Amino acid sequence: MPLRLNARDPGFTQAFATLVNARRDADDDVAQAVREIIASVRAEGDGAIADFTARFDRFDLAREGWLIDAGQCARAYEEIGADLRDALTLAAERIAAYHEKQKPSDSQWTDEAGVRLGARWGAVEAAGIYVPGGLAAYPSSLLMNAIPAKVAGVSRIVMMSPTPGGALNPAVLAAAHIAGVTEIWRVGGAQAIAALAYGTQRIAPVDVVVGPGNAWVAEAKRQVYGRVGIDMVAGPSEIVVVADGANDPAWTAADLLSQAEHDPTSQSILFTDDAAFADAVAAQVEQLLPRLTTGDRARASWEANGAIILVPTLEAALPFVDALAPEHLELACDDARADALFAQVRHAGSVFLGRMTPEAIGDYVAGPNHVLPTGRRARFSSGLSVLDFMKRTSFIALNEGAMARIGPAAVALAAAERLPAHGASVAARLDALKAKI
Repeated sequence: MPLRLNARDPGFTQAFATLVNARRDADDDVAQAVREIIASVRAEGDGAIADFTARFDRFDLAREGWLIDAGQCARAYEEIGADLRDALTLAAERIAAYHEKQKPSDSQWTDEAGVRLGARWGAVEAAGIYVPGGLAAYPSSLLMNAIPAKVAGVSRIVMMSPTPGGALNPAVLAAAHIAGVTEIWRVGGAQAIAALAYGTQRIAPVDVVVGPGNAWVAEAKRQVYGRVGIDMVAGPSEIVVVADGANDPAWTAADLLSQAEHDPTSQSILFTDDAAFADAVAAQVEQLLPRLTTGDRARASWEANGAIILVPTLEAALPFVDALAPEHLELACDDARADALFAQVRHAGSVFLGRMTPEAIGDYVAGPNHVLPTGRRARFSSGLSVLDFMKRTSFIALNEGAMARIGPAAVALAAAERLPAHGASVAARLDALKAKI
């Protein structure tokens, strides 16, 4: 059974702290194994990639081919069902429209000292998108990772996706066609991340690596960070639902299980001010679980990591929500109250307002990115955006008057820091200006 807590109980503070601090990441320590895989790829390049792919994915790159070409993706787009094709196209259009509004503008101004200042934004040259492979891969994840890169102006978008036993997901190929992916390599795991970061004889390195994966992929991203940029090191999925008793308990049960079905380490938490509603939701979860093809996974998650927490008011739940800093937060109440609650929320990856906004709509077609911080990282980080594929270059331009006004302060600071060449580079120009007077 999931954890049941009441905020009015004497032991609540300690019990809730235990819930917040519980570790749900995979127990296996894969760091050393990943370090060895990365070292092999750096030393041997394509040979190591081929060996790991044969071992882990039962796939012969030399015989079957390393790349999936654009023609295969175009054919997949044409051959999938019309409903799915239309759904992918709608999702892509909405994701692109939302992310277009994130693009920053260049800036330039001249300050009171006469110094011309500003910043120019530009896209990275190449981005790597990791897409978990096989028939269970998620086309929505590809769209969420590739489209912001395209909107940012990245010219080379490289997809890495294993094809275990040769399995290809037509919907993923169709999504790659829609998103404008430029290269698709049939490589997965930590070795794929290493190839993106360091390159091999066949695969040119990239500047940024994004996309979800298992513990090995997440650890590989952690280890190559600094050589390349990464989106984040993601952990198990999370949802927190804050709901009053006017909700349909069956809807709330489905919302909670929408994240529980991802993985046994996922977490689903309900805060409510209505004890009868809490009981009804728990009963509805039990009715829904046997009907899900993902029921075993969802039940393991719900029983190990789920929680139903009774609070005096929905407003009283908000400090607990901030402590959890969840990946997904639903505020399931009347729209005006949801907006008022949202105004008080400080930490959440993405927030879903009102009774008619389930988290699952955000996974697919709402528009904002579904790649979000987990493990309480919403306290200090944000979801994937166009900015993950861009960088800002500042610029400075001084004329003689500006140098005369601010140069002496630079000379003084250089002297204080005992960096004489710094001071000399400015002082030489100041001396030249004095000689002209």
